Amino acid sequence: MAFTGCNTVSTSSRQYLGGPTYPPTDPLQVQILRTAPTRPHVQLGQVQAEPSSDSVGAAQIEASLQKAAAKMGADAVVIVADRTQAMGAIVTGPLWARSVD
Repeated sequence: MAFTGCNTVSTSSRQYLGGPTYPPTDPLQVQILRTAPTRPHVQLGQVQAEPSSDSVGAAQIEASLQKAAAKMGADAVVIVADRTQAMGAIVTGPLWARSVD
C-alpha cells in the first residue's frame, strides 16, 4: 500500500464590485497568460493560489487558478506574481565594498 502526500492548492478569489457578471465557463477553456492580453478585455477580479507544499506542481496550481476563474465566468487568467521560484540575494565583495544582487 502506498501513501501520497496531501498535495493540494487552496484558492481565494475576489470579484470586483460593480463589474460585469458572467455565467461560469469551462475551466479547461480558461487560458493561462504570463503577460497582459493584447486584445480588449475586462478584469473580473483576482484569484490567488496557495499550494500546501513545495512539491505541488505548476500544472496543479494552474488547474486550480483555472477552476476558480471559471466560476467568475473568465476565459483567461493573467499571472501577475509567480512565487513558485526560489528567491534570494547574493552578497559579493569585501566587507567594505559589498554588493547585493
